[in-house]
Amino acid sequence: MQMQFILPEIDRKSTRETVESLLEKYRMYLLQTNLDRLPSITAAYTLVLNTGGLPGSSTESAAIANVDYERERNRFIDWIARAVNRLPRDERAIIVQRYLEAEELYDYQTYAELNMSERNYFRLKSRAFYKLAFALKVEVYKEEVPVQ
Repeated sequence: MQMQFILPEIDRKSTRETVESLLEKYRMYLLQTNLDRLPSITAAYTLVLNTGGLPGSSTESAAIANVDYERERNRFIDWIARAVNRLPRDERAIIVQRYLEAEELYDYQTYAELNMSERNYFRLKSRAFYKLAFALKVEVYKEEVPVQ
């Protein structure tokens, strides 16, 4: 008796959309400054006993939120960069030129700049998306319809 190993089918459209949204988030994170969250400053003359080690003012809360946000943002940027750097040279060039540079380019501008044919560009881009999805562990599978 032979065992059968059945791989689930990948939802190509949803996987591509997921990877594109992560690459867009990466681009936005690179554009943000450190002054994303400013504390609200309101005069308050009250004595507040802080016994739980929790922030006691909006300034402290904002400082903690800024540190947490910066840590999360840097972790996300590093996560995407490591995955992109694992791609082969041509696939990496496509992703970097098209999605990670500060200046947004269209596909036709990207393949012209990389001296690629349109067909080869889209073939490599598609392959790069699936490799990124697996490297980032964000691939989307089609739902199995139960047999009745």
